[in-house]
Amino acid sequence: MTTKLRNVHALLIIGAALLWSAHSRAQTTVQTTAPTAAQPAAQPVLQATTVPDAKTAYNTARDMAAANYKAARARCDTVTGNPREVCVAEAKAERVRVEEEAGAAYKNTLKAYTQARMRIADANYDRDKARCGAVTGNDRDVCIKQAKATLIAARADATADRKMIEARSNAREDKLTAEYRVALEKCDAFAGAAKDQCVDAAKTAYGK
Repeated sequence: MTTKLRNVHALLIIGAALLWSAHSRAQTTVQTTAPTAAQPAAQPVLQATTVPDAKTAYNTARDMAAANYKAARARCDTVTGNPREVCVAEAKAERVRVEEEAGAAYKNTLKAYTQARMRIADANYDRDKARCGAVTGNDRDVCIKQAKATLIAARADATADRKMIEARSNAREDKLTAEYRVALEKCDAFAGAAKDQCVDAAKTAYGK
């Protein structure tokens, strides 16, 4: 892949990563109208350390998520009823978040970032529904509808961001194609070996 095409790919992935990161953190902090009756599950047990490669970083993050989830579930067993349900849902949502973030960073593709946002949104929805169990009547109905609205918004944002990034990538590729045609046109000013070298250079520069 040439420098120009690598730049297009890099911009696409960077855009996806930035949008995904912002939205995933926003989803993590969204609160429904129901109070949290249990201790938050997102209490770190292990500290991530510097790792030599992406695969190791991914595996380390998954191990950390599993250990933190196990510890959180142990805390959940100390309470009963809705507080326990909320505690378990929070523990699951946190595990999903950490694993999906790690997986998206490891795969480093637009598809992976989008899927991660979708799965995090689903896990957060389950967490928010559990929190709604702490209230009754109309407050509960409103809480559940708000949780559903938050899910729909998160999934819609993920889809919209993916389409926006793809559109920008396509636009950049169209511009590069146009620039390539200009470069070839300039080669017509030469003849023989000089023209061949010019054309070869243009093909190399634009990945043709």
